[in-house]
Amino acid sequence: MRVVLARAAAGVRAGLAANLRDEAGASPVEFVLVGALLTVLTLGVLQFGLAVYVRNVVHDAAVEGAYHAALADTTLAEGAQRTRDIVGRTIGAEYITDVTVHETGALGQPTVEVRVQATLPLVGLLGAPRGLEVMAHAPVESFD
Repeated sequence: MRVVLARAAAGVRAGLAANLRDEAGASPVEFVLVGALLTVLTLGVLQFGLAVYVRNVVHDAAVEGAYHAALADTTLAEGAQRTRDIVGRTIGAEYITDVTVHETGALGQPTVEVRVQATLPLVGLLGAPRGLEVMAHAPVESFD
C-alpha cells in the first residue's frame, strides 16, 4: 500500500512539475500586461502634450491681449476681450475662468498686465478650474 501511495505521489509531483514548466498560455498574459502598461504610458504622454498646448495657447492669448490693450487707441477691456476671443477660437471659451487687465508700473515704466486663469486639462479636456494661471506684460503706448 505504501508503495502504491508513493508511486501515486511521485506521479502527482511529476505532473505538477511538468505543468509548472509548461509556458503555454503565458504569451497572451504577457501581451495584456505589457500592452496595458504601454497604453497608459502613451495616454499620459498625450495628456501632458495637451496640457502644454493649452498652456501655450492661453499664454499667447494673454500676450496678444496685453499688447492690444497697451495700444494708445484701445482700452483695457478691449485687451481682455481679445484674450477671450483668441482662447475661445482655439480651445474653447469655457476654459477661461477669469481675465484681469490693469495698468501697473512694476517693471519701471507704465505697463499693461494681463492675468488669465484657465482650466488645466487633467483627463482629456476635463480638468481643474483655475488650475492654470498665466501672466503677460506689455509697455503702454502713448501719443506723446
